[in-house]
Amino acid sequence: MNTVFVDVDSQLDFMYPAGALYVPRAERIVPAIAVLNRFAAAHGHTVISTTDAHAENDPEFTQWPPHCVAGTWGQHKPEATLLERRVVMPNRECPFELAGAQQIMVEKQTVDAFLAPNMARAIAALRGERFVVYGVVTEVCVRHAVRGLRKLGHAVAIVTDAIEALSDAGGRQALDEMWASGVTTATVSEITGLSHTRG
Repeated sequence: MNTVFVDVDSQLDFMYPAGALYVPRAERIVPAIAVLNRFAAAHGHTVISTTDAHAENDPEFTQWPPHCVAGTWGQHKPEATLLERRVVMPNRECPFELAGAQQIMVEKQTVDAFLAPNMARAIAALRGERFVVYGVVTEVCVRHAVRGLRKLGHAVAIVTDAIEALSDAGGRQALDEMWASGVTTATVSEITGLSHTRG
């Protein structure tokens, strides 16, 4: 089965206390995300990494504080989560070549990655049959990514020790919704056969 790994929004502004829209405790899952991304690359699976790439006066900032402005420190991903051969798909329709890419960075400007012009294109090009999803935050961008994949009819596994929620209640509700839609759950060690340290 062709498996694609989906690393949702693991960016500095979300993952660390110095970030503009820090998700409490998110730094604890960075090692897990790094393990998953490296495992995928080592076993010939492509990683789609969704990344916010906002304009300075982005409309989303009426709902959320400014974050992940394109080109800023906070818009980048932690070094440990980056793979060597990367392709960036900007938040506009454009030609693309994914051959040989270990990691596809799909830029977006909304909480739903499937509203970005290149998310569905990347998924179609990869011909994935099963999608392993992790990142932040469980009840917002992770939930939207899972919904989009399920609408396309794909099998989805959510990695429960490589996600972080804004609130325990919100995270539980999102997971309940995912389970009801047919999503399965797994841990990092179950996916990779490797152990990792969660901070």
